[in-house]
Amino acid sequence: MKTLGNIIWVLFGGIFIAIEYLLGSVALMITIIGIPFGLQSLKLAEMALWPFGKKVKQRESASGCLSLLMNVIWFFVGGIPIVLTHLLFGILFYITIIGIPFGNQHFKLMKLALTPFGKEIV
Repeated sequence: MKTLGNIIWVLFGGIFIAIEYLLGSVALMITIIGIPFGLQSLKLAEMALWPFGKKVKQRESASGCLSLLMNVIWFFVGGIPIVLTHLLFGILFYITIIGIPFGNQHFKLMKLALTPFGKEIV
């Protein structure tokens, strides 16, 4: 069932979200300072391309202070627009019964986009 959900996700907009994250990642990696943020954007692109059947969990070896600092910078620089976009799409998908699983995926992506440092996708 998750394969079918992923195929429908990609066909109806998931590919565009993943491309958006990929382009943002390339733009962030142009500078040396933006490389860690570009890597997190790649993590979001991977999740946005094939979200069904994947879970986000806290990394055991996450360096607490550095992760917290990077998440705060991420939140103010790029996290707010991404979170609001996923919130809007999640609410729109929740209007119909068929769209509820896709709304759930947007909310999962929203949580990851809020604080991506120190998390891993399994």
